[in-house]
Amino acid sequence: MAVTISSRAFNQDAAGAKRAANQGPVFITDRGKPAHVLLSIDAYHRLLGSRGSIADLLCFPGAEELELPLIRHPEPARAADLT
Repeated sequence: MAVTISSRAFNQDAAGAKRAANQGPVFITDRGKPAHVLLSIDAYHRLLGSRGSIADLLCFPGAEELELPLIRHPEPARAADLT
């Protein structure tokens, strides 16, 4: 169930908006137009699916044990020609 609230209402009751986000997305409007969406972390992870970024992966405990493959390009880097 989606909820829509104004920026002013969000500022006055952020805790209420967070509770509402546990039930579904909370659309926050600026001057009557949707500007932001508040999601629970579980909804956010479902939205991402398995396409997390490396930054997301590195912020979890145990990430220091991940093996990241390093790919070396066969050609050395060249200076950019800016003329």
